[in-house]
Amino acid sequence: MNTNKNSVCKLKQLLLIIVLVFSNITINATIIPIHTKDFSLLLQTDNENRLILSYFGDRLANNDELKYVSNMFDFTDENIGICNSAYTPSGTWNLSEPALKVIHSDGNNSLELKYDSHTINPLTNGAKQYTIVLKDPVYPVEVKLFYKVFEAENLIEQWTEISHNEDGILRMQKYASANLYFTDKDPYLKSFHNQWAMEMQANSQRLTRGIKTLDSKMGSRNVMLQSQSFIVSFGHEAKENTGKVMLAQLAWSGNFKIDFEVDSYDNLRLIAGINPHASEYYLKPKEVFETPALIYALSNNGTGEASRNMHNWAREHRVLDGQGERLTLLNNWEATYFDFNEKKITKLFKDAQEIGVDLFLLDDGWFGNKYPRNNDDAGLGDWTENKKKLPHGIGYLIKEAHKKDIKFGIWIEPEMVNPESELYENHPDWVIKQSQRPEIYQRDQLVLDLTNPEVQDFVYGVVDRLFTDNPELAFIKWDCNSIIHNAHSAYLAKENTPQSHLYIDYTKGLYKVLERLRAKYPKVPMMLCAGGGGRADYNFLQYFTEFWVSDNTDPLERVFQQWNYSYFYPSIVTDNHVTNWGNQSLKYKVDVASMGKLGFDIVASELSKDELTFCTEAVKNYGSFKEIIWHGHQYRLQNPYDYDVASLLYTSKEKDRVIMFSYLVNTRVLYHTKTEPIKLNGLDANKQYRVNEINLFPNTLSQIKNEQTYSGDFLMKVGLNIPVDEDNPSVVLELTEVK
Repeated sequence: MNTNKNSVCKLKQLLLIIVLVFSNITINATIIPIHTKDFSLLLQTDNENRLILSYFGDRLANNDELKYVSNMFDFTDENIGICNSAYTPSGTWNLSEPALKVIHSDGNNSLELKYDSHTINPLTNGAKQYTIVLKDPVYPVEVKLFYKVFEAENLIEQWTEISHNEDGILRMQKYASANLYFTDKDPYLKSFHNQWAMEMQANSQRLTRGIKTLDSKMGSRNVMLQSQSFIVSFGHEAKENTGKVMLAQLAWSGNFKIDFEVDSYDNLRLIAGINPHASEYYLKPKEVFETPALIYALSNNGTGEASRNMHNWAREHRVLDGQGERLTLLNNWEATYFDFNEKKITKLFKDAQEIGVDLFLLDDGWFGNKYPRNNDDAGLGDWTENKKKLPHGIGYLIKEAHKKDIKFGIWIEPEMVNPESELYENHPDWVIKQSQRPEIYQRDQLVLDLTNPEVQDFVYGVVDRLFTDNPELAFIKWDCNSIIHNAHSAYLAKENTPQSHLYIDYTKGLYKVLERLRAKYPKVPMMLCAGGGGRADYNFLQYFTEFWVSDNTDPLERVFQQWNYSYFYPSIVTDNHVTNWGNQSLKYKVDVASMGKLGFDIVASELSKDELTFCTEAVKNYGSFKEIIWHGHQYRLQNPYDYDVASLLYTSKEKDRVIMFSYLVNTRVLYHTKTEPIKLNGLDANKQYRVNEINLFPNTLSQIKNEQTYSGDFLMKVGLNIPVDEDNPSVVLELTEVK
């Protein structure tokens, strides 16, 4: 009996070993579960102690079952290696697109990464940070993978740190921030391409086998042609309220590269990071290279939920003063362009006062004396007031603005220089250019070399002097109109630093300037501009309170642009101005601009009495509901691509007040034969809401039955008929809870 029992036990053990071998289970595997509220990202060591991403999907409830996950998935391809590597090296077992590619100090170009250790640390902001250490078993190279998890928002920030202790330089030829793997089939990508006045143009496509790349090689104005924000969905194009989606952005203000590869298993590999183009980085021993973060929000309920989670995260954890206030303003640019003087500007202060905005912004053209800034081909870099235009200086304008009970702000472009300037005459070596090549200008200017600490001091000094000389200066508009051509740094050459560091060190140099400024001036509002929306990312928004969406202020175009920006950014950071662009009514322009941070770029004295009255009342209305726009929850109801009327709403956090915008976007439809109600979203089904139309033009009556009361349940299931047509192309509704 005992002999038989022993034989049976040995047979069972043998069978177990066979099962383990053939199922590729690692008996002593290290398992690192990373959980958000609704999702799990599971990292695990394999038989070779390499780290794989064994699962990325709905949250796994039972931690005791995590050890079985790798048994269900085996994505080791004998031709290309491990497809679902958590951070794929180059030059050894892997033949697919790598996350990290290096050349060691001895010239060897192989790299292996194996799991060493990990830690999990709670952070003071409620997040949890995972740090995973990988090491090459042959060379003293170390990679740390970081995952900062915001559980409630289903949002993760992911980045890496690379270091080594070799005898010489480690040449890094690729250095990604994140390497993800999805087993969900049939992936779709929604990306956003840009050009001047046509920012955030959406493009959706089904991803098929091969690699789709989003990238930038622009340098300073990094998203001039392509945004680094994107949406991935599965099974179909991303939808607003259904389906699994990932909203993501590489938070980096320089060149980027994002690869989407559908592999031989029809799974999606995603590798995102700084663009290695012309950017081989020479890493010294013990120096740490930190990559920017890939930020991604996940949802099983479409882009709407993912957006709201990203908005909440941004306001609470990333955007400068994200829970604070913003200033409405009047800008002089389209009213005067470069043609102004002290008298013209102070006259516009009265316009700002009559409209009721908080601040007057003086735009380009106020500086330069030897080379006066009377157009865009001279003066840039010479940041002293033009004595002919402004004989009493900036301080005088601030005092005059205060007499009208408004604040004063100013435009600068401190990273750039005109060849026709004193700065260029005195410091030609401060400019990024190839000495053997003809200079290439964009808007008649060149880019200053921010790899150079002297140039960093100069740029910092431009802003610091403005605030030091004018302590009551209340706002800065920071512009950037040129990209980097002829990429060469005289400073890097002098320091014997490789020119391939230029693009990265330029961006890091700019961050150093901004960090110094925010250390001294932590709360002063600053708008980020780049010939429109040529710059916008969550690294910049640690230093800037807002950004300029586009130079295209035609309100019809802005409906589409603002809609697409809203996937990624809360409305508090998007600057929307009412201007003379477009043939739409003043009401339509104001209504569109009100779905963000409202501003004006008009001459109020040229408005009719009714138009001025409307603007004044609209600014008062905006003041009453801006808190909901800035800090509430946004719900996109009807998108402008599929419907004649685009519609969205914002709810207060308590869901007791709602602001709803509806805009006619298809003017080719001259007669609407059928009007269907628009279903609302985000309300409390058990509350009663009174509906009122606001922002009415003087002497017009609302077609809405004002004071009508509906339940939240009715409004979300049946909806409201919004009277939008050619005669009434925009409607703003206010819904308030009836208690």
